[in-house]
Amino acid sequence: MNICVFLSAADLDERYTRPAQEFAELLGKGGHTLVWGGSESGLMKVVADGVQHAGGKLVGVSVDFLAAKARKNADEMVIAKDLAERKALLLAKSDAVVIMVGGTGTLDEATEILELKKHGKTTKPVVLLNTAGFYDGLKEQFRRMEDEGFLPVPLTELVFFAEDGVAALAYLEESLGIQ
Repeated sequence: MNICVFLSAADLDERYTRPAQEFAELLGKGGHTLVWGGSESGLMKVVADGVQHAGGKLVGVSVDFLAAKARKNADEMVIAKDLAERKALLLAKSDAVVIMVGGTGTLDEATEILELKKHGKTTKPVVLLNTAGFYDGLKEQFRRMEDEGFLPVPLTELVFFAEDGVAALAYLEESLGIQ
């Protein structure tokens, strides 16, 4: 399975790096391919290292203005001309999406895939990995959107909230019929 992971390229503390390493190891040991933003820094590097060390493959999609920070030893690296093309390529190369901790870029990527699902433009399973309660506020906001009629489909059809990597991967494998 090719799993796109949206996440930060920032250097973060152990609250975020340890769960990211654990999830990456699950992906790699499961023989899955990481599809990610291609960065060789921060949490992106942590996850790529973990997947690669556990035997998984890496497919990176960087963007022109960040190409100097792209991982050199990925199995495949594509350089997109802009952020819109990058998001489209990340989604095209993946079977499923996991949203990990991140900033505005990660939030932009997350809302794009959820908007595509809302409109029936993709059926890829999406997991929001709520490490250390990072997305508790966003989860509440999504629930309010649903309760007040802003979501034309149930929230459970758009995204699965997982508290850890084991639950995230189990949901994806079940959604895609992988044993």
